[in-house]
Amino acid sequence: MKKKTQKQLDTFLEKLAERNPHQPEFQQAVKEVLQSVVPYIAQHEKYQDQALLERITEPERIITFRVVWQDDDGALHVNRGYRVQFNSAIGPYKGGIRFTPTVTPSVLKFLAFEQIFKNSLTGLPMGGGKGGSDFNPRDRSDSEVMRFCQAFMTELYRHIGPDTDIPAGDINVSAREIGYLYGQYKKIANVHQPVLTGKGLAYGGSKIRTEATGYGNVFFMREMLKRVGKEIEGTTAVVSGSGNVAQHTAEKWIALGGKVLAMSDSDGTIYDESGISQEKLEWIKDLKNNKRGRIKEYAKEFDAEFREGKKPWDIKSDVAFPCATQNEIEKKDAEKLVKNGCQALSEGANMPCTEAAMEVLRDSDILYAPGKASNAGGVAVSGLEISQNILRLSWSREEVEERLEKIMQEIHEKCLEYGIDDNGNADYVKGANIAGFVKVADAMIALGV
Repeated sequence: MKKKTQKQLDTFLEKLAERNPHQPEFQQAVKEVLQSVVPYIAQHEKYQDQALLERITEPERIITFRVVWQDDDGALHVNRGYRVQFNSAIGPYKGGIRFTPTVTPSVLKFLAFEQIFKNSLTGLPMGGGKGGSDFNPRDRSDSEVMRFCQAFMTELYRHIGPDTDIPAGDINVSAREIGYLYGQYKKIANVHQPVLTGKGLAYGGSKIRTEATGYGNVFFMREMLKRVGKEIEGTTAVVSGSGNVAQHTAEKWIALGGKVLAMSDSDGTIYDESGISQEKLEWIKDLKNNKRGRIKEYAKEFDAEFREGKKPWDIKSDVAFPCATQNEIEKKDAEKLVKNGCQALSEGANMPCTEAAMEVLRDSDILYAPGKASNAGGVAVSGLEISQNILRLSWSREEVEERLEKIMQEIHEKCLEYGIDDNGNADYVKGANIAGFVKVADAMIALGV
C-alpha cells in the first residue's frame, strides 16, 4: 500500500475509533475490509469525493430495547434486545439474531457490517443487518425460551417486515426459537409473510436452510482446492464448534469423501483418529440439538481422545474449518496450522481469525477464505426462502442445493475477479472485500445522498 493511501487509512481508522470507543470487534471488522477497499478507491475516481467510507461505516439505524420475561418460578428478568440496520442500499436489511451473553453493540455492529458485503456477494437483493440479545438460553426450559422469544418479538415486530428487515437465526437461535419468534409476529401482525427466514418446513421454510451455511462452506473450499488441482477425496479436516454450521460442514465434507478428525465446544476438543463417520455425526447432532449435551461425551461413547480446554488447531490436518465464534484463531493457532502443513482454511464462523492470525495466514501458502465469502451459503438460501415464500412455491431439496452450489461458485469467481495478483495467486480476502464493496458503493452512488 502506498504511503499516502496508508496515511489516509490510518487517519480514517483513528477517527472511527474516536467515534466508536470501546468497540474493538467493530473496529477490527472495518479495518479488515478497508485495508483492501481504500487502495481500490484510490485507483478509481468514481468512488472518490462521495464520503463512501464515512457513510458505509455508519449504521443507518440502531434499535435498542428492553425485554422483560418471566421464568418458570414466576420471577421477572430484564434483558436487552438489539437490531442494527446497517445498510439497505441493495435491498431490505438481512441478517441473523443471536441470543448469548456475549452480545454487545460492538459485536452486532461488526456482524452487521460484515453482512453488508456477504449479502452483496450472493448477488441477491439483500442489505446488511444483525440483531440479538444478551439472554442466555442455556439451561432454560422450553417454556422460558418461548416466553423470552415472545417478549423479544413483541418489541422487534414494529421494526421489521418483508420489504424492510428480514431477520434469521444465528447463535442459540435455531428452529425452536425461530418458531416461537415467528408465531408471536404472526399473532401480532395478523399476516403470514416472509419476515423471518430459517422457518420450519411446515410453515414456509426452505429445504436445506439448516444445512446451507455448512454446505456452502464446503462448496467454497472445494472451489479453492479445485483451482490448484486438489480434491476433497481422502483429505483430512479439523472443525471447530459442534453446532449447526460445524455439523453440516462436517456432514458435507464426509459426503464428498473427506475425513473429519476433530470437533469442539467451549469445554474442549474431541480427536477421533479413525475419523468422525456420518453415523457418529448423527450421534453428535442428537447430543447437541436434542439433549443439549457437551462434546466430551463423544469421547466416552466412541473411545476417542478429549482435549479439555483445547482448540483443534494443533491437530495435523490438510484443511481447517473454524465454525465456532469470532476471534477463536489467534496468532499462535495460525502458526500451528502453518507448521503442520495445513493447505487451506475456510471460515464457517464470522471473523474467527484475529488480525494477527490473518496476517500469518495471508503470509503463508495456505488458501484462506474469509467468512463473508465462504459462509455466505446460509444467507443465500435465506434469500431463496424469501423468493419461495413470495412465489408461494416450495422447491425440492435438489433444486435448492443446486442453486446454492451455483451461488458459491459465483462468489468464488467474484473473489478471483478482484483478488488475483501479478503472479496468478488468489488473495480471497482482498477479492471478497472489493467485490462486495463495489456493488454496494455503486448502489449508494446511484441512489444519491
